[in-house]
Amino acid sequence: MPRYKLTIEYDGGSFVGWQRQTNGCAIQQAIEEAVKRFAGEQAAVKGAGRTDSGVHALGQVAHLDLTRSWPADTVRDALNAHLREEPIAILSADAVTDTFDARFSATRRHYLYRITDRRAPPALERHRVWWVPRRLDAAAMHQAAQALVGQHDFTTFRNAQCQAKSPIRTLDRLDVDRRGDVIEVAVSARSFLHSQVRSMVGALKKVGDGGWPVDAVGAALAARDRRRAGAVAPACGLYLVAVDY
Repeated sequence: MPRYKLTIEYDGGSFVGWQRQTNGCAIQQAIEEAVKRFAGEQAAVKGAGRTDSGVHALGQVAHLDLTRSWPADTVRDALNAHLREEPIAILSADAVTDTFDARFSATRRHYLYRITDRRAPPALERHRVWWVPRRLDAAAMHQAAQALVGQHDFTTFRNAQCQAKSPIRTLDRLDVDRRGDVIEVAVSARSFLHSQVRSMVGALKKVGDGGWPVDAVGAALAARDRRRAGAVAPACGLYLVAVDY
C-alpha cells in the first residue's frame, strides 16, 4: 500500500488534542475525515506526537497508507481542500517507503514555548501565547534551565497520567531567549513525557518572576517528586515546531 508522510500545521485551540477522543473533535479525526472525503477510504493517520488540547503545531508529522497511489501534491492539495473550514494545513505530502513510521522513525522532536510579559494583554496572539503581565528575568530562566539538559529522571515534571514506562529522558537542548516582549523557550529531545515541556516551563517561569532562586529547578528535578514541580504552563503557548528523521 502506498504510504505518505504529511507535514502539518495547526491551531490546536479548538481541538481536544491530536488523538481521537470521545469528548470532542481531534486533529487526527479531522484529517482522517478529510482523507475519507478525498480518497473514499478509512485510513488511520498516525502522528509523531500526541499534542494535548490547545497545543499548536508548525511541523507535526504523520503518515497514512492508501490503497491507491496518488501524486503526493494531489494528496496535499486534496486534503487541504477538505480541511478548508478547519485551522489545519497540510504543508507537504511525500511518498515514503512502508518502513517509515512518523512516531517510531523520529530521532528528535523540537518544541517552542512562547510567553509574553508585556503589561497589556495580547490581542492578535490571544490563545497562542502565555500572557504573564510582569517582567520576567529571561537570563535567570535560561541559567536555571541548564540543570535540566542531559539525561535525567524527570518524574518531577511528569504528568500523573503519563503512560511512559520510564521517566528517564535526555534533553538535547533547553534554551530561553528574549525577543522584545516575548520569551521563547526552545527544547529538543528524542521524546518527552506527558506534559513535560509545560511542567518545565512552569518551573522556569517561577524563576523568572523571582518566586524561585535559580538553583530551585535543579533541586526540584533531583527530588523526583511531582509535588515539587509547581504549576503547569497553559497549553496555548506550546508549539510542536519540527520532527527530525
